[in-house]
Amino acid sequence: MKIKNIDGLSATDLQQQVKEGGRFVYFAYTLSLIVVTFRDVSGVYLIRSGESTIKKSFLFTAVSFFFGWWGIPRGPKYTLRSLRTNLKGGNDVTHEVMDVIDGYLLFKEANSAKGL
Repeated sequence: MKIKNIDGLSATDLQQQVKEGGRFVYFAYTLSLIVVTFRDVSGVYLIRSGESTIKKSFLFTAVSFFFGWWGIPRGPKYTLRSLRTNLKGGNDVTHEVMDVIDGYLLFKEANSAKGL
């Protein structure tokens, strides 16, 4: 999992960002070609405290809005799901990402205690 928008922050810095109100989210998009509909999600983005998700979600929302409807029968259903997810600010996965970061820090601490 590659986290976008972290600008070289360390694991400890990411923890601090979350303590200050930051969160990790991903956005959904739908693309349809008449009889085929594709659904997918963006990478995970760090949204800092006070930062809006509009800039980050705009491309995914626009793709879904203009190109998601045209698949029969699932295009409209998946497009509405994608738009709802993006307009609500994305899907929040902060707890999952923080579990990974905490595990990394514990692993790093255990290895440094062993002298590795």
